[in-house]
Amino acid sequence: MSRRSTRLTSPRPVARRRKTVPFWRRISWNNRDWQVLSILLFALGIFSLVALAHLTPGTLSDGWAGLLRLLFGWGAFVAPLGLGLTGWLAFQAGRGRKMQAADWLKVWAAGVGFASALAALHSWVLWADPWQLASEGGGGGVVGWALSSLVAIVMPVPLLGRILAALVFSLVAASSVFLQVRLGQSLHYASAKSRVPQLSRALIGLRARVKTWAAWAESQLAALAAWLTATASAGSALTAPPVIAPSPVRPMPRPTPVAAAKPTANAAAASPTAARSPAPRLRRSQRLPPLSLLSDGSDAEISVQEDETHRKAVLIEQTLTQFGLAGRVIEVSQGPAVTQFGVEPGFVERGDRAQKVRVAQIAALQSDFSLALSARTLRIQAPIPGRNLVGIEVPNDVTAMVSLRGILQSKEFRGMAGKPLAVAMGRDVAGGAVAADLSAMPHLLIAGTTGSGKSVCINAIITCLVMSNQPEDLRLVMIDPKMVELIRWNGLPHLLGKVETDLERVGGLLRWVTREMDERYKKFAEASSRNIADYNERTVERDDRLPYIVVVVDELADLMMTAGIEVEKTICRLAQMARATGIHLVLATQRPSTDVVTGLIKANFPARIAFAVASATDSRVILDGVGAEALLGKGDMLYLASDAGHPVRVQGCFVSDSEIDKVVQFWQSAGGEEPAEAPWETELEAMAAVSRLGNGDVNDGALMQRAIELVKAHRGASASLLQRRLRIGYPKAARMIDQMEEMGIIGPPEGAGRMRKLIAKG
Repeated sequence: MSRRSTRLTSPRPVARRRKTVPFWRRISWNNRDWQVLSILLFALGIFSLVALAHLTPGTLSDGWAGLLRLLFGWGAFVAPLGLGLTGWLAFQAGRGRKMQAADWLKVWAAGVGFASALAALHSWVLWADPWQLASEGGGGGVVGWALSSLVAIVMPVPLLGRILAALVFSLVAASSVFLQVRLGQSLHYASAKSRVPQLSRALIGLRARVKTWAAWAESQLAALAAWLTATASAGSALTAPPVIAPSPVRPMPRPTPVAAAKPTANAAAASPTAARSPAPRLRRSQRLPPLSLLSDGSDAEISVQEDETHRKAVLIEQTLTQFGLAGRVIEVSQGPAVTQFGVEPGFVERGDRAQKVRVAQIAALQSDFSLALSARTLRIQAPIPGRNLVGIEVPNDVTAMVSLRGILQSKEFRGMAGKPLAVAMGRDVAGGAVAADLSAMPHLLIAGTTGSGKSVCINAIITCLVMSNQPEDLRLVMIDPKMVELIRWNGLPHLLGKVETDLERVGGLLRWVTREMDERYKKFAEASSRNIADYNERTVERDDRLPYIVVVVDELADLMMTAGIEVEKTICRLAQMARATGIHLVLATQRPSTDVVTGLIKANFPARIAFAVASATDSRVILDGVGAEALLGKGDMLYLASDAGHPVRVQGCFVSDSEIDKVVQFWQSAGGEEPAEAPWETELEAMAAVSRLGNGDVNDGALMQRAIELVKAHRGASASLLQRRLRIGYPKAARMIDQMEEMGIIGPPEGAGRMRKLIAKG
């Protein structure tokens, strides 16, 4: 059987019909073409307006005016307006704005409405000949006559046709106007709504400006009246009175929660002739050191350079414009070390709607702002807490020193008159004083690199406490492993013992503080008191009242390296429970790493101060956020209060060595005797004696302390007593008895079967 081959043939291609593209679509218009067209339309509109007004009589202008009147009649004066609006649309297209369907609909609606209005106008003139009226340039012109005639010819009676044409075209014109209004509302509602806050702020600024000019005019009238009175009394010839230039108006920054109602640098800039009024003197006790021991607070004045501030504000706005972002500087706050520029984000056009600039877009330009302003470091606060502004903090050319005396004389610190542990922090970015209460923190953690101002801050805190409290009301315990920062406080009557510099003795010191806390809780339970303030109010005798105890540690990292587990446990227990007993901790470290500032320590220290650190990682450890790596050093810090959710930038106050020496000398002359021996010395000596025994038992220190307490409770000592109560063997009990005799706690043996007498009763 033969096999036929099948031939595969491809289907015959079907000829497609070529799509016809209108000629106006085939014309490519670029931005320049649209701009040229807009210029021509604007020129034609102006020429039409001039010709219709007969401002330049001539053949060309008169002919063009006659043509417009012939075409549009009495509506010829609307033609220049239509040409101008069309030119504006062409100008917008030349700037890159694409014509939307709604825009074309508005253009067609405007044209149809204009033609319908001409036809209605020509139809309502019932007493004239329609063609004669149009040929003379009246009514709706030739356009109005042609449209009205189309409706009039369908009626058998010409008068009824003209009335019907008038009604129809009036309805079409009204519909066109309604369509224009609805389209305008739908397109520009969002943009208009977004501009309402800007209009309100502009009105508020105008109101402030009017008030300023009114005050200036009132001062001018008062000066003129005084000058006329003086001139009339002197009988001299009249001369020109002095003219005082009006002060520039600049919005005042809102006060921060920690430093409210402080005159800012803007107020000084607005009134350069007005001097800052000195704060009234404090009514201090005669037993407290006078403020004259500290340096004068006049060095805290902030010099305002208006020209330089204005130049930086212009550079910030120009930088935003160069990156396509809208924003303007509406507020300037100048502090001792930095100047904060408050930037209000604006709106940018995105197609047919306005979109507000995102805060993250401004914050991403931190390096560009530093380059434009030639700033060595720059910090952006996006946004300023509680404000609708983005804060750009630029360092000042000259840093003003903040003195402790100026803060103590401020009304922010005077408002804490009833709080014994009030401390001065410094001044914020607006120049306002910042003060805090240590008892409300209730503990403070400080971190910063070497030379950033950490030790100066500690000395300022101690000076504040010493300037406001007597030795019987406040006791200080200081630990200084570096042996150079806090030793100048030795000899202060407030100090328990001396400044501790030996790391091996710190463990016993912290255990004594813990035991003191437990003893105070027992006293509170017996007196039915909740805290130290309640206990002292219930206590009649002043000698029985409990003083506040502040433990200051200058370098926490050394303690954690020596005995990290024991120190961390003791510090955390004190931080958790010691607040009610009046015991507060101030810890400082120059290495804020996770092995030093552990998570357990951070959880119990909500109040923190971060000076300049090496990296953003260290900033996150101390503040749980970045920002401290961009600080300037030399007292520039971020203060995070225990009841605040964001840190506040503060320039810390400076205390010199001479001021500290004057305060210590005052208390030494007023207190008389040197401070008594520290109460933890007995425990430390017991630990040292046990370590000399050389038995290598790590628990001998605590065991020796329990033995000493047991001997004091029984008013005597014997080896059998220690064996029974401490459950130890006779050799260790005998060694403890011999060691307590060497320490001077118990006396010599008094015979077989007799207890040794107790000598040391402290």
